[in-house]
Amino acid sequence: MTTSDPRSDADLLAAHVAGDQGAFEELVRRHRDRLWAVALRTTGDPEEAADALQDALISAYRRAEQFRGDSAVTTWLHRIVVNASLDRLRRRKARPTSTLPDDDESLPGAVVADPTDQMGQREIQLVVVQALSELPEDQRAAVILVDVEGWSIEEASLKLGIPEGTVKSRCFRGRGKLAKRLAFLRNLDSPNPVVDPEGGRTQHG
Repeated sequence: MTTSDPRSDADLLAAHVAGDQGAFEELVRRHRDRLWAVALRTTGDPEEAADALQDALISAYRRAEQFRGDSAVTTWLHRIVVNASLDRLRRRKARPTSTLPDDDESLPGAVVADPTDQMGQREIQLVVVQALSELPEDQRAAVILVDVEGWSIEEASLKLGIPEGTVKSRCFRGRGKLAKRLAFLRNLDSPNPVVDPEGGRTQHG
């Protein structure tokens, strides 16, 4: 998102800490759409995502002085949003529903349709998010942190409060279920329609 403010994200955060009342607002304006997409993908529910994003931005606002500068500001914000989303899921034990993420990413390695086919791409995103939402919460959290958000096993272990071996095990089981659930996507280059065996959704190659 373009902005007239020439300051970098790090400069804006530092200015916020120093008392610039408009700096944090500018930072949020730059990245809100992306952070919303992260919250939506993690929670799988628009209402939960909105609440999680609000929690995360309040947390970031209050904890800005704790930013050490050893990563990009966007990475710092990204992780706060993921943390808030997972915390909200744990507290409410929400059952996520199928939603469409605002960005164009899906699970690493997932087979996708021709990028020029926007309708097909959106259909695939919907199916991937639905498949994630069907995983047991413990497996889903591990898969999202490691495979979707790119956290290391060690980092996911610390965040989830479980041994590294448990993270690996949950990822393994979750990936296996996703592989079965999304197997039909591998046939997208076929000239014949491809039917989602769970949802009955039809795709064309």
